[in-house]
Amino acid sequence: MAVYTHVSAEALTAFLARYDVGELVSAKGIAEGVENSNYLVDTTKGRFILTLYEKRVAAGDLPYFLALLDHLAAKGLPVPPAIKDRHGVAIQELAGRPACLIAFLPGVSLSEPTPVQAGAAGKALAALHRAVADFEGDRANSMGIASWRPLLERCGRSLDSIAPGLHDDLSSALDLVEARWPHDAIGSCAIHADLFPDNVLMLGDTVGGLIDFYFASTDLRLYDLAIAHAAWSFDATGHAHEAAVGDALIAGYADGGSLTAEEGRAFPILAVGACIRFTLSRAWDWLNTPHDALVTRKDPLAFWRRLRVYDPDLASRLKTLA
Repeated sequence: MAVYTHVSAEALTAFLARYDVGELVSAKGIAEGVENSNYLVDTTKGRFILTLYEKRVAAGDLPYFLALLDHLAAKGLPVPPAIKDRHGVAIQELAGRPACLIAFLPGVSLSEPTPVQAGAAGKALAALHRAVADFEGDRANSMGIASWRPLLERCGRSLDSIAPGLHDDLSSALDLVEARWPHDAIGSCAIHADLFPDNVLMLGDTVGGLIDFYFASTDLRLYDLAIAHAAWSFDATGHAHEAAVGDALIAGYADGGSLTAEEGRAFPILAVGACIRFTLSRAWDWLNTPHDALVTRKDPLAFWRRLRVYDPDLASRLKTLA
């Protein structure tokens, strides 16, 4: 179970007393998610999510995340805003951690989305990008392209323990991406930056909720779509490419927004960038997470393998993908 911080029933009861949400009935740790500690909380007045923010989420970033959620909720998007206590305060402290009580959204996350469901997710992402056109918040992407070379250097030659030659292959691929990255040429806005299927709650073929905005930042909107495409259109191992799912995601986005010819040309390099970003972050966790940790480490190569689809020529020149 990915719950890092234990909250006693007594502490939770005292915490809920700050709100007008009724009395505690039950609380259960949520296994999904690897960044924070999450509890499903039932009270006499309803159901909520309690999130305690662990070290990867900086307390100073929380006002940005919560302002973005409030903005999107006001625009009618299915996102879970934080609930304010009786004094109008959203960000609290519990068990020595920043904490928020968050509205509960119904729905299930998918492990094998269909093209129809992917199309709905694409439309939802386009709606998000439209909704933030007048959002005034700004946050640099802490996991954007500027962070990848330093992260590669911090991982160092230990990457070769994951796959022989992985360090040099990642460095070569990053050389290419850094040279071709479009930067602001195709438009920036507030992006989700982590729209995996487990961050979309589905009600059948309808999107019931968009959750986990803790990588949200200002970056290329098309990069947001590239991340989602890489996340949705492959199986968990990265071996099987579900082209129909990826095509439906892009079609749904284009139906709900717009894609220019310039963006179409830029998409493959942005998708390669997404492969590098998640390979590196997963590799860092793989190398630095104790084997007895509560969270299950994710295979870094599952994202690295996706690069074969986005740039077959580059992949053929890399030892770990050829």
